[in-house]
Amino acid sequence: MKRLVSIVLLCSLAGGFGGCATSRAKETRMRVEGIPAGFVNKTMSVNGHDRRYVVYVPHDYTPERAWPLILFLHGRGERGDDGLLQTEVGIGRAIRRHADRFPCIVIMPQCPPTGYWDKALADIDTALADTRQAYNIDSGRVYLTGLSMGGFAAWMYGARHTDCFAALLPICGGGNPEDASALARLPIWAFHGAADETVPPKKTREMVEAVKRAGGHVKHTEYPRVGHNSWDEAYDDPNVIKWLLKQQK
Repeated sequence: MKRLVSIVLLCSLAGGFGGCATSRAKETRMRVEGIPAGFVNKTMSVNGHDRRYVVYVPHDYTPERAWPLILFLHGRGERGDDGLLQTEVGIGRAIRRHADRFPCIVIMPQCPPTGYWDKALADIDTALADTRQAYNIDSGRVYLTGLSMGGFAAWMYGARHTDCFAALLPICGGGNPEDASALARLPIWAFHGAADETVPPKKTREMVEAVKRAGGHVKHTEYPRVGHNSWDEAYDDPNVIKWLLKQQK
């Protein structure tokens, strides 16, 4: 009888501990599931004004490990106040088509309807800071990319924040060759369409050559017969984001 009671007691204790473990696991899942995933609309305060932006969060995101982060800067045509238009062109489109290729957090701020990124640096700074506070970000795997107007901004903002980024991916933009010595500290893969009549491909060529002269490691892809929209070619290439996410500080 004593042996039977002991066995029953042990089983009960085991069931109790198992129940606690199951409960704890369920609570953890509920906390993780409580974090919105996909394209998440956000609002931030910039110089006393509310500004909208979007953060892409993978559906398997968990705060229990650090995640890489990509900052995407859109082009002139996506400026505005709706906080959404910038997700329809470039990296947002690529994520919707190939979400499995983006195991990372992606920030998509929006430049105001008038002006350019050099007048909206506070939007970039605040979106970065708020996102790094809200999610578990791997500080050694933060990346910068942009297209057209955002490509210019990627060269410019990247040169001023080399301590922040592990690599740059500027597309159909251009920059200041005087920034080459700073940019040479970062791995860079630059893209342009050879038939681009909006931003001449020589703008990217000049930056690539300047960074090379400064001793930097830069890759350059120029698509023959492609016009201004070279971003679809770049972001749809499965090797591009894979290369980007391999870079570490």
